Parts: sequence; structure tokens; C-alpha cells
Amino acid sequence: MALQEENGGMSGQQKGSPRTLVLMVTSAAIGGTLQYGYNLTIMNAPTVYIQKFVNESFQRRWGIQLESYQVTLMWTVIVSVFSLGGLTGALLAGPMSIHFGRKKTLLLNNIFLMLSALLAVTSQKAQSFEMIIISRYLVGINVGVSMNVQPMYFGESAPKHLRGAVALSSSVFTSFGLVLGQVVGLREVLGCESCWQYLLASNAVPGFIQLLTLPWFPESPRYLLIDRGDKDACLNALRQLRGCEVQKEELDEMLQEQAEFEGRRAQRPWELFKDRNVRWQLISIAIISSAMQLCGNDSIYFYASYIFQEAGISAEHTQYASIGTGTCEFTACILCNLLIERKGRRMLLMGGYVLMTGWAIVFTVALSYQDVVHWVPYLSMVCVFAYILSFGIGPAGVTGILPTEIFNQAARPAAYMIAGSLMWLNLFIIGMIFPFIVSGLGQFCFVPFGVVCVLSAFYIGLFLPETKGKTLPMITNEFNKLNFDRNKNARPKCENVYYQLGEVQHSTAL
Repeated sequence: MALQEENGGMSGQQKGSPRTLVLMVTSAAIGGTLQYGYNLTIMNAPTVYIQKFVNESFQRRWGIQLESYQVTLMWTVIVSVFSLGGLTGALLAGPMSIHFGRKKTLLLNNIFLMLSALLAVTSQKAQSFEMIIISRYLVGINVGVSMNVQPMYFGESAPKHLRGAVALSSSVFTSFGLVLGQVVGLREVLGCESCWQYLLASNAVPGFIQLLTLPWFPESPRYLLIDRGDKDACLNALRQLRGCEVQKEELDEMLQEQAEFEGRRAQRPWELFKDRNVRWQLISIAIISSAMQLCGNDSIYFYASYIFQEAGISAEHTQYASIGTGTCEFTACILCNLLIERKGRRMLLMGGYVLMTGWAIVFTVALSYQDVVHWVPYLSMVCVFAYILSFGIGPAGVTGILPTEIFNQAARPAAYMIAGSLMWLNLFIIGMIFPFIVSGLGQFCFVPFGVVCVLSAFYIGLFLPETKGKTLPMITNEFNKLNFDRNKNARPKCENVYYQLGEVQHSTAL
């Protein structure tokens, strides 16, 4: 009866504000996934200046004049070490989110960011390009942690009917960071030769904003109840985030997951590989997380100048063309945010990759004829914009929320570690070879990415169930059709847990 009294007492209370959830999302994302987009694009503007700085450093120290390919190689190392940092952050995200909680992990994560900014702003004065490499590695750790922990925080804090839209706001802020980084990187702002070190250190500003604002918001209610067993703190967090009474259905669902989690510890990544119950969930996030980078979209931001030069755009116009790429993804992510609870995750994800396949084909044709027809280079640029727009409509946002929706509380941190590790590893690989793909394949540079897109669309259409508006048990039952299809007798017994106010009843069924 105690729980009944508590739940009944909630119904008449109007604590907090309905704006609290929106403000919490904004605070977490400004210092979180915004940093991913921002740190992708701020490296594009100072490309020439940093390459010159590296070359001068070799001349000054060792009297070596680097060849063009050696400068390109050093530049790809500086760019791609960000991905290695992200891989490290993805591996740290799981243990940190379990030990410290979602909110505190995001706050502690700013330590890496501030160290990175300090190294970047002092690198030129210290005459050390190695400090830039270390700086990029540290900011990569920061981004790798936030890219995994922030979707967990949002997915566990949002009500079911807003779960997709709130989780998808991570990608909206990522794309906003892309645009913001491109604007700040303009030659008229911080993209000039005398300010490039301040441009690299400017990522500390969003971190400071998060440090000042996020402590005022609650921890994830599911983490408080399921991981910490603190029911009172969970109820208080729910009241604050909802701004009204806590719905019985929402609380019952959390209690059911708590009962299933009771007596169990969080799973390790290697344990997921051995667990047949999550075999196809794991395959799905592995394929979709890898496709997010192997489709080549994020590499466009690293090497926008290479792509637009290949498309025939003059050097003085490339910085403005680059802003257009970020604006396209930002617009598409907002559109995806509006559509995700109407059209569903599966349709947006598959549709995005189908459209990307089509635009990759058009882009290849356009590059093949850019020397024949004078307006074709601009068609090539439009294809790049459309490719990014298609990416933003589905893959950019939906990919990040899938582990929250298809894994339970025990497996979720490990699932994010695996998904994040694959994402960053593939970003590193693509980041290292992308300039050589562009120079080696020429007009056919987007053919490999088109192949990845079409294969991803086929997989999603054939194997990924829709998760919109479904509870975790419903989604799990959909995956069990794949996990145990060949040997139905191997299906485990499912424990049906029925909850009433004031008591918990258990029954077991096949």
C-alpha cells in the first residue's frame, strides 16, 4: 500500500516545470553531442595553416622539407587521431556511466575537453605540432564518452511517447555543432592564419556552459531506480522532468525492469557476444553503427575542401559551400525529429540509405562529365548537399537511439560501448584513407560509399523491426523470432511479471 499512497500522492502535485526536460536536453547536448559536430568541422578551415605549421616544425627541428604526400599523411594523422580518442572514449563510457551515473559522467567528461583546449591554444607558442595531435586525441575521448552516454541519459529520462524525439535531439545538436564550427571557422571569424589555435581551443566554451547548467538537473530516473535502487530519488527526478504527476503506467514499466534486473550486474561487452538472447540486436547495432561511418558522410566534413576541389569549386568559395553541408544536415535532423514519432525509426533509417544510394550514383555521373558541361560542377555540389540531407533524415539520428530501445538496462552500457567502438574505429579508417580514395578513384570516389548504403538499406528492410511506441518486452519478442528461429525449443522461459499497486506478483509461462 505504500507504493499506492506514493503514486496516489503524485497525481495532484505539479512540481517542477514542463520545460525542465527541454532545458536538461539543451544543457547536456551543448557540452555533449554538439562537440562531435563542432570538432569535425573546425578542422577544415585551418587545414592549410596547420599543414604549413607542421612543415615549418620539421624544417626548424630537423632541416627536413616535407613532400606533398608527407604533408597529407601528417594531416590525416592529426585529423584521424580524433577518431582514436573517440574509440577510447567509447570504451570508457560504459564503466563511467555505470559507476558515476549518466549526468555525473557528462560533467566529469569535461576534464578531457579542458585539457585539450589548453594544449591547442598553447601549441603554436610552444612550436609543437605534437600538442595538436594530443589535443585532438583528448577531445576525441570527450566526444566518444558523450556520444554514448548522452543518448542513454536522454532515452532513460524521456517519457515513452517522446522517447524518439528527445533521443533524436542528440543528432540535432550534432548537426548544429557542424554549422557552428563552420561559421566560427570562417576566415572573417577565427579561420585566419593568426587565430587557428584559438579556433581549435574554442570547443571549451560549450563545455563551460554545460558545467554551469547541467548540475541543476536530475539524474536519469531509470538509473536511479534500477542501478541504484533509490526509489525516492527516482520519483523526485520524474516529477521534476515531467512537471506533473508521474503516470502509473510509466512507473510500472520501470518497476518491471527493476524486478528483472534485481540481483544482476551490468553485462560486459564480451558477455553480449556470448548471449544468444541478444544475438540479432547486437548484429543490428554493429552493422548500423558501422554503416554510419562507412557511408562516408562524416568524412565530408573532415575533407570538404578536397571534395569541392574535385567537383571543380574554386578555393575561395569552398568555405561557404562547406557551411551549406552543415546547414543541410541541421535542417534534415530537425525534419527527422518531427517525423520520427509519426513514420517510425525503420522507415527513416532505410529511406535515408536508399536516398543516399541514389545521390551517390548521380554524383558519380556528374563528376564524370564535369569537364564536358560547364554547370555540372554545381550539380556535383548539389549532390553532396542532397547526400548529407538524406543522411540527416534518418541514419544521423536514428542510429544513436537504437541501443537505448532494443537493449535492457543491464546490457545497454555494453551495447553502447560496442556500437561506439565500431563507429569510431570505422571513422578512423575512413578518415585515414578518404583523401587517397578521392585522389585515387577520382570521379568514382563515392562508389564504395554507395555500395555500403544499398547493403545497409537491404539489411534494415529485411531484419530490423520497428521500435516506435513499443515497450522493451515487445521489441525483444520481435528479435526473438530471429534469435531462436532455427531452434524454437531453445527459447528460454519468459518471466511475465504483473504489478499491482502495493505488491509485486510473478508468474512463469513458456
